[in-house]
Amino acid sequence: MASAVNLRFRRSAAQLHALAGVEREIRAQDSHSRGKYLREFTQAFRSYDSVLDSQQLHDALHAADVVLIGDYHALPVAQRYAATLIEQRALAGDRPVVLGVETIFARDQHILEEWWRREIDESELRQRIRFDLDWGYDWTPFYELLVAARDHGEAIYALDCMPRGDLRRAPVHDRHAAGRIAEIRMRHPNAVIMVLFGESHLAPGHLPRILRQCLPDQRLLTVLQNVDALYWLAAGESCQQVYAVRVTEDVVCVFNSTPLEKYESYRLCLDRWTEAESDAPDLTPAVYNLINGLVQFLNINCYSPHNGTQPKLLVDLLPEVYCHPSDTALRKLLLAVDEPSACAVVLKCLEERGSAYVARTNTLFIREFQLPYAAQEVGRFLHHACRGLPENRGLNSDRHLGPDDAMYTRALETALVALAARVLCPFGTSLVSTESAVDADSLGLALGHGLYRAYERGSIGRTVLRRLFLTRLREPGTARKTYREAARKAGISAHRYL
Repeated sequence: MASAVNLRFRRSAAQLHALAGVEREIRAQDSHSRGKYLREFTQAFRSYDSVLDSQQLHDALHAADVVLIGDYHALPVAQRYAATLIEQRALAGDRPVVLGVETIFARDQHILEEWWRREIDESELRQRIRFDLDWGYDWTPFYELLVAARDHGEAIYALDCMPRGDLRRAPVHDRHAAGRIAEIRMRHPNAVIMVLFGESHLAPGHLPRILRQCLPDQRLLTVLQNVDALYWLAAGESCQQVYAVRVTEDVVCVFNSTPLEKYESYRLCLDRWTEAESDAPDLTPAVYNLINGLVQFLNINCYSPHNGTQPKLLVDLLPEVYCHPSDTALRKLLLAVDEPSACAVVLKCLEERGSAYVARTNTLFIREFQLPYAAQEVGRFLHHACRGLPENRGLNSDRHLGPDDAMYTRALETALVALAARVLCPFGTSLVSTESAVDADSLGLALGHGLYRAYERGSIGRTVLRRLFLTRLREPGTARKTYREAARKAGISAHRYL
């Protein structure tokens, strides 16, 4: 078994390559990222005491009177996780639940209450609290949180005050929020108070310290989400996935996203705020950044002029990234290259996963950046690019293969797609076969996950993985032979899959 340090490095390498580019862009656009208040948060959470399983996390949440949930505003999963906690805590049935939110100014409490009483609808609420003007992040996950609190909770309270945008005044917001939470406790003496507030406010010396002064007899629990240092540290644990860790007695951190996904979300927000077409952010840099991360992980030279151990001029084979394609535009493009059967498949992928790569046109269509799925399509592109993109060049080399070769060719593609997803997003959504019998997809998934586990253990290195991407599969029997050899190196049982 690899040591914790080696395991951490192997799991994090590709993501760190991709993350570096995103962080450079953010630093260039956001001067606040280096401020004292944010540094105090970062420095406060560098290590943890222990790994928590789901029951231990449940028990910690159940014992608290006030739960402070850290919000990374640009990441929708952060708000959706808060909605899940509210629903789960309310369903326990022992105490009512009240929600407090930073997103809405306390001055607009009456508007929130009108919506609570169903006197105004969603659009009027959004307009009157000036959500897009004063907040500017994604409305949908925040509104889902409000709906969850209205459906399962006893009340919702607005906690923030003006002015926003100046972190030097962040302590003022902390004191204001603590006072509001103390008022909520007086109005709801038996309720569990759940508060969603910007993560930087949850450093021990920020909002939690003031709140303890206001409510000294309350059991306070801080729930952080996806703190970078803790995420990278947890990547060295021997278990396949760490869901949560206990930082201190009254602080836990849950992992429902990756640092790369966090910062890509924020970069997209920055782009949206600076572009006129705010409803259609440019997702191209996010896709190319993932490609770059995977390419660097595999030690591929994008500028190599020769085939062999490197793809030839990969830099010239980068896909067109078609953002937010309409159904009509998509059908027109695919019909132009005689791919009518691909339309339904691509549209389904876009609907369910947000992205889809089409090798025949060397185009990656994307409507929503969901890191685990985007990583899969990036892996699919790189597999075809390393093979010379035969579909794009009109060779159609796979179409004359016999059934056995075709199955193993597809199995290898599925394996490399699954491998790329695990490399770029180790704890993200894994591909799962829906077939009970052994078919190309189940063969591929078994190999892909087996290769990643072997890489984690240190049984195989990146050179082996790169060679798999580069293997040409045009000759009869090559795909089956390549699969068998890769399965042997991955330690997959031959009698089951071959």
